[in-house]
Amino acid sequence: MPLAPQEIRTFFVTTATANRRRLFQVERNAELFLEVLQQNRTKGRLQLHAFVIMPDHVHLLLTPAPEISLEKAMQFLKGGFSFQLKSKLDVWTPASTSTASATQKISTPTSPTSNKIPYEPTWSNKPTTSNSHPSPTPTSQTHTQLSKAHRHRFYV
Repeated sequence: MPLAPQEIRTFFVTTATANRRRLFQVERNAELFLEVLQQNRTKGRLQLHAFVIMPDHVHLLLTPAPEISLEKAMQFLKGGFSFQLKSKLDVWTPASTSTASATQKISTPTSPTSNKIPYEPTWSNKPTTSNSHPSPTPTSQTHTQLSKAHRHRFYV
């Protein structure tokens, strides 16, 4: 099956740990997942726009490389993390319970009251960092109760 045009291949993905185990509450596990994200960006497998690591799940806004499907990109991330973690327990929920939604190509806002976010994907294998973006508002009481040591929010 041919892939969609690259300009509309940006996805918001949420995936949870097996049995909602609070795997990322352990700082080393969260750091390991960050390393896997960075490794896959460096290899040019995906472009990572933003992500949030919570104790029992992650949210990703990503664009797979032109020749890589979303499923394959997630296999690289989840499989790479599981392999490096070397856990004897299941790490992730089955793929059928993960959620992904494609984002529409978003145009530049035409008025100050518009809720559209300007975004034009450009492909680059170079990792970027920025500290200028504000943190998004937490979406639930559980998220707001977490200490900063157990919550990772990054825009890249």
